[in-house]
Amino acid sequence: MASRAEMEARDEKHTPFGPRRRHWGDFKRSIAIFGVLLRLIGLRERGERNARNIWLRELDLPLAMLPREFDGYRMLQITDPHFDGLPQFDDAIVGLVRGLAVDLLVLTGDYRWRVHGEYRQVLPSLRKIVEAVTARDGILATLGNHDTVAMVEPCEQLGLRVLANETVTIRRGDAAIHVTGLDDVHYFYTEAAAAALMEAPPGCRIALVHSPEVAHLAARAGYALYLCGHTHAGQICLPGGQPILTNSVLHWRHVRGQWRRGDMIGYTSAGAGTSGLPVRFFSRGEVTLLTLRRA
Repeated sequence: MASRAEMEARDEKHTPFGPRRRHWGDFKRSIAIFGVLLRLIGLRERGERNARNIWLRELDLPLAMLPREFDGYRMLQITDPHFDGLPQFDDAIVGLVRGLAVDLLVLTGDYRWRVHGEYRQVLPSLRKIVEAVTARDGILATLGNHDTVAMVEPCEQLGLRVLANETVTIRRGDAAIHVTGLDDVHYFYTEAAAAALMEAPPGCRIALVHSPEVAHLAARAGYALYLCGHTHAGQICLPGGQPILTNSVLHWRHVRGQWRRGDMIGYTSAGAGTSGLPVRFFSRGEVTLLTLRRA
């Protein structure tokens, strides 16, 4: 985490493809203008209602390398909740997951709304999620580009295990799966992320990454499954769900839903919350219940 702390302090941003550069002032002004336009044409309230209308999406994912002992393994993924983007938004998520019993709860980043500033306001929301779900093998989490290293200790006090370029092994008898969690690669990529993917033990390996932007590295390393979010599936899309912006260096590749890269299956969640503006159009937020199947 030391390298990320230094990057945060210097406000440096690095992707797997080089330094990230953006005219942030222009981008923020564009968002503000678009928000005003939505109010003028009477669509702001509808967009906020759409943002609150999240659903529990259930998927079966067949993995060729999955040990027989893990057939039917249930993972609940919550990503990009941006809890403080809408008042009481955590209640909408809790309403979907309350009472769920799963094998593993995975949280893949972006818990707060802003990129800089205070973070403690989202801790009560995280606590609600922890208390709502029963996870046999615990809770694994990664940080997103909106998060800060200062969150790690208080998150772990809530019962989350925050992974930053490291792997944990989950066992069922003599069988095992290996779960690698990377630090955010959209703003804070370092070679430690690539090394963590390559150094994980052999076998059935699952990558938890905030964004899809190192899918090529995970596929090359032989991962069976890649779970991510970050793109919000476009959040504001054209009719039919075609994203206008993805906020990913991969542009429209791996931007939403299930995909494949070589032998690796990937899933990019639409995310629970919103970013920039608390609205959605032609894109529905989600919490995802994934059941792993032996192919």
